[in-house]
Amino acid sequence: MSRFFHGDSSSESSSSDEEELYSEEEVEEKVASDEDEDEEEEDDEDEDSSSEDEDGAKKSGANRFMRDADSESEESSDEDRAKIVKSAKDKRLEELEATVKAIENGQKINDWGVISAEFDKLNRQVVKLVQAGNTPKAYIRAIAELEDFMNETIAKQKVSTRKMNATNARGLNAVKQRIKKNNKDFQKDIDAYKADKDGFMESEEEEEVPVPKTKKPKTVPGALDVAFDDDDAGFSTVGKGGRTLQFTPESILKHLRTIMESRGKKNTDRTEQIKIMEKLYEVATTPYQRVRVLLTLISTRFDLSTGVQTFMSQEQWKAAEQEFCNLLKVLESNRELVVIENAEEWEDDDKPPTIVEGEKFKIPGSIVSYVERLDDELTRSLQHIDPHTAEYIDRLSDEGALYNNIVRTLLYTESLKKDESLQVPQDSLNRIVMRRLEHVYFKPAAVVKILEENCWKSIPTSLDSAITPRSEVQDATALVNVLCNYLFINSEGIIRARAMLCQIYFLALHDNYYKARDMMLMSHLQETINAFDVHSQILFNRTLVQVGLCAFRAGLVYEAQTTLQEICGSGRQKELLAQGVMIQRYNQVSPEQERLERQRQLPFHMHINLELLECVYLTCSMLLEIPLLAQTGSSPDIKKRVISKTYRRMLEYHERQIFTGPPENTRDHVMQASKALAAGEWKKATEFIHSIKIWELMAKPDSIKAMLSEQIQEEGLRTYLFTYAPYYDTLSVATLSSMFELTDRKVAAIVSKMISHEELQAALDQVNSSIIFRKGVELSRLQSLALTLSDKASGLIESNERTLETRTQGTANAFERQGGRGGRGGNRGGQRGGRGGGRGGGSNAPRQAGGTQFTGGALGAAVRA
Repeated sequence: MSRFFHGDSSSESSSSDEEELYSEEEVEEKVASDEDEDEEEEDDEDEDSSSEDEDGAKKSGANRFMRDADSESEESSDEDRAKIVKSAKDKRLEELEATVKAIENGQKINDWGVISAEFDKLNRQVVKLVQAGNTPKAYIRAIAELEDFMNETIAKQKVSTRKMNATNARGLNAVKQRIKKNNKDFQKDIDAYKADKDGFMESEEEEEVPVPKTKKPKTVPGALDVAFDDDDAGFSTVGKGGRTLQFTPESILKHLRTIMESRGKKNTDRTEQIKIMEKLYEVATTPYQRVRVLLTLISTRFDLSTGVQTFMSQEQWKAAEQEFCNLLKVLESNRELVVIENAEEWEDDDKPPTIVEGEKFKIPGSIVSYVERLDDELTRSLQHIDPHTAEYIDRLSDEGALYNNIVRTLLYTESLKKDESLQVPQDSLNRIVMRRLEHVYFKPAAVVKILEENCWKSIPTSLDSAITPRSEVQDATALVNVLCNYLFINSEGIIRARAMLCQIYFLALHDNYYKARDMMLMSHLQETINAFDVHSQILFNRTLVQVGLCAFRAGLVYEAQTTLQEICGSGRQKELLAQGVMIQRYNQVSPEQERLERQRQLPFHMHINLELLECVYLTCSMLLEIPLLAQTGSSPDIKKRVISKTYRRMLEYHERQIFTGPPENTRDHVMQASKALAAGEWKKATEFIHSIKIWELMAKPDSIKAMLSEQIQEEGLRTYLFTYAPYYDTLSVATLSSMFELTDRKVAAIVSKMISHEELQAALDQVNSSIIFRKGVELSRLQSLALTLSDKASGLIESNERTLETRTQGTANAFERQGGRGGRGGNRGGQRGGRGGGRGGGSNAPRQAGGTQFTGGALGAAVRA
């Protein structure tokens, strides 16, 4: 009955009804539960919708507040009844007691499936009650008795021969996993209950302290709840139940456990977690706490950039690098603490472990993985930054700090490796040595020396390395040799191959061509490189190119061109050297492939200059191709061969141009020089080559230009002899030396070499210092055309044979049974002993379809004859 619609009553009766309906205590409780009105709305609506009149009929709207005429006769009996209006808190307490009763009933019948479900329900119900005030004592009693009952059941199961059914076993395991962690938060109350059960339950309820009304924040899974107070004291971090979180040394492990459990979950606020861990690091008192906080903090910073397209910001990277440096300092000063991968995690968050002096306490983690991730994040950021800006230079300066951490990690891993009881795998030491080598192999020796000196200055004098001692490693060459030899001995597979490639690259970069070439040939990596990963293949390509450039600087033109042919002749230098993504004209590249290629790109400071590479390759091709063109042009009987198809295409395209202006780029300079060299104008060719500005990027440009001048003079002489030999009977050596500005001794050496290689039909008269040319049998035009026709016919026959083999792969066994190819089988009596001798000798086998029906006709018979 509502107080608003009370029939025939005065104001006094109305007020008395109000007092009867709402006591003072209930009003206060109602005010205190205002913050829960959103959650109570559903309960109120359900209660209102279920109100019924005396006959059981449901009423809705204003009708439920009004009395019927029939109910007036029973007014007196209604007023006699006790009118009870329960608050939200009382309802929740009743629900909680009902759940506790259900758990007790489940214990009586040993039904762990019901107990597990009701235990979850109980924990959900108590959260709302804890937020409104203190923890209900019925809940404390229920979880304490449940834990005891669980321990008894587990003890009985160990002794009993009967096994639980699957449902009970699952329920018991679920309760066992959750109750221990759940009871830690209420351990103080549980201990008080177990000490005096009756006194604990009969004690008066503590006065509830009203919680300031705050705006309810959005709950983020795994993150600690943060709320802002309404007063002027700023804001403070609060946990479950509105209690302010206290960052104390005792609570550090609990907070870390909460953060670690939230890793990988959706909508986790990692930035807030980082702020919390920074506060935890400030209040940490013991080295163990500092190590645990730093390990979790660095991992969380790495989680900020988990996406493929994103990279770690410079601010976060520097913070992670500084924290990693602090971690190494703590571990170096506290040798009893060891961070190792195969350690067991400490599970008791209430008390720290007891560290016995003289014994090693293992903490799970991987120092090597952290420094590798720092290195990868720096590389990824350098890939995404424009290399032509000051930001790239600023970011590149962080490599010095990273290299220092790599060396210190190497020293720390070495110290762990010495202790055999820790069982540190050799692979961890190999990985960190390889990282150090990868930061050194592509740098000039002067840069490496400065890097090493700055590194050892930042490392305490008490630390030293057994692999690379502070006193012994003086220069870059010795350092690279020591690191590579260590990996040759202690590693295998990909790491060993990469160490070999790094050493070859370093030797070629510092002009040790013959040693680099011998190592490359002895390694046999060119035979097995296709079985390695893509990054190792890229390193192989870079090493191959560097060896070719080294050969060019040494004046070995043929070796340089042969080495660079595989990379530069393909037209995919950018892609093969991981210095850019090539745009495929006729080949569609999927977005996934393009994304993977972009991930493999090398930072700009590791690039090899592609314009210089093309210039070297084209220059070497010119010095080899122009004399070859002259030789084949004057002697039609010599089989034409091509050294560089790429160079030939460029030269043909340049010759087709109607008008050729002055050269503008590197390619134009080489093509103009090629035409001048072919015409015998070696001085003009030298000018074109020397005017290329790219030579200034090499270490000694003057010596490079002098070497090129000498090579052009020699090849110009060979080209002249190939072109004009048919027109001379004798030619003076002195004339040639004056034409090409070479010494008589040099001209004689070149001519002798050509004669010995049967490139020139002549004899050298040393008495008269002249060359006597022999006139060979000149072929007529008809004979030259006949030779050309026979070459084409041979090529046609080879093509037909390849086609035949392709089409008849499935009938190879039938051919063998019929006598094989060429009539060499058991049936050789046929008149046509062509393909498949089984056709002679009266065999009735059907004629093979396809290429077997073609015998070459008259042309084929003539060639075979």
